[in-house]
Amino acid sequence: MPQKRSRLLIAGLSGDSGKTLVSLGVLANWREEGLNPVAFKKGPDYIDAAWLSAASGKSAHNLDTYLMSSDIVFSSFDGNFGDSEIGLIEGNRGLYDGVDSEGVHSAAELAKLLRTPVVIVMDVTKMTRTSAAVLRGLQSFDDKVHIAGAILNRVAGKRHEDIIRQSIESYSDIPVLGAIPKLKNKKVLPDRHLGLVTPQEHPAMIDAIENAAEIVKGYVNLEKLKAIAQAAVPLRESASMFDRSQVNGSDLRIGYFQDSAFTFYYPENLSVLRESGAELIPISSISDSELPDIDLLYIGGGFPETHLVKLAENRSLMSRVKKAAGGGLPIYAECGGLIYLSEAIIVDTKEIPMAGVLPVKVELFEKPQGHGYCELAVDAPNTFYQTGTRMRGHEFHYTGIVEGSCPSAFRMKRGVGCFGERDGLIVGNVLANYTHVHALGTPEWSSGLIEAARKYKISKNTNDCSNVDCISV
Repeated sequence: MPQKRSRLLIAGLSGDSGKTLVSLGVLANWREEGLNPVAFKKGPDYIDAAWLSAASGKSAHNLDTYLMSSDIVFSSFDGNFGDSEIGLIEGNRGLYDGVDSEGVHSAAELAKLLRTPVVIVMDVTKMTRTSAAVLRGLQSFDDKVHIAGAILNRVAGKRHEDIIRQSIESYSDIPVLGAIPKLKNKKVLPDRHLGLVTPQEHPAMIDAIENAAEIVKGYVNLEKLKAIAQAAVPLRESASMFDRSQVNGSDLRIGYFQDSAFTFYYPENLSVLRESGAELIPISSISDSELPDIDLLYIGGGFPETHLVKLAENRSLMSRVKKAAGGGLPIYAECGGLIYLSEAIIVDTKEIPMAGVLPVKVELFEKPQGHGYCELAVDAPNTFYQTGTRMRGHEFHYTGIVEGSCPSAFRMKRGVGCFGERDGLIVGNVLANYTHVHALGTPEWSSGLIEAARKYKISKNTNDCSNVDCISV
């Protein structure tokens, strides 16, 4: 049966157009209105999704046709819509920007896949009549993309707004749904090297969202936005996202770092482990001094580089992680987790000791050392993936390995990885990558973690190391 899913996609002409500000403000107002909104983020971004989650009051899910098939993206959108009355998708980069000149994996392609109307947030700094030409160009570029409205951002004043409105009304049939002025001395959403500061680290997260809500309520026609979302055509019913029946994690205990330093986890990556029957145990890398009794440790990404003093002061936990790794505990680490497991990180020539599980040192640079989508081939034995496995992911890191060496599991067919077109450092039952993967697009990830945890639990209960690589580190 067709599903009535009221929805819209907020897109822009480029990054930093104001999409996130508008998206947060719209979601907060819809939530205040009692519409029970649900949010999604186009692309692999963790931080925007975290802000969208905070504004909507429920987990925001990533929709990315590079990391997962179109069918899985469709079913993820449909399955995670739940009982919400309305949904909002925040795009990334420009509307038609994809991985190539054809715009593959762009926000426009996602809008067509989900038959979702698009509202453009347009930065009109030093622009007037050209705004109408830009909108007409977007509209005619692909007539299968339904551009339902535009929101002007960074408007200089009433005269500026009037000229733009008259131009757009004269030369296009796209309605102007709002005009947000330049916000003098008011930085609503703080940023840094990887983009926005995560909401978990923002000291005034609630205030920031309330400010975004106030701005949008004051300058955007929320009723027309809602009407556009409600006019979206019904969607076909989707199939189940994936079959979890082959993943049995019952009676397993999986620990994962969860605090302001480690926040980069896709909801599905945690939920698929939880739904397998495994018990997930949050661990604070900052305040917990002991490692609980677990069968596997999962260290996601985040910003350990902004928490180095607190992390380094917690030598108790670091020493226990290193000891557990030496005893064969399976540890899967992504990006920030790799930094944590390294010998040390160098920042401004100062060397700060880390856990010392991996025989490498990393350095924090001013420019990204790896940024974008990745494609990997597993070509060496390791604890989590079978040799020959092919998978896709993404990376965004300002650190790079500058000292030491280590066996690796992955050959990078696209992307940078750790060094020399390699990624996936191997030490015993530890695997540490700069590449992030999504559980929906890489089902081998969850099955590999569950199998590794199961083998370790068996060996631990029988005091037999034959099922694991009990290599000292």
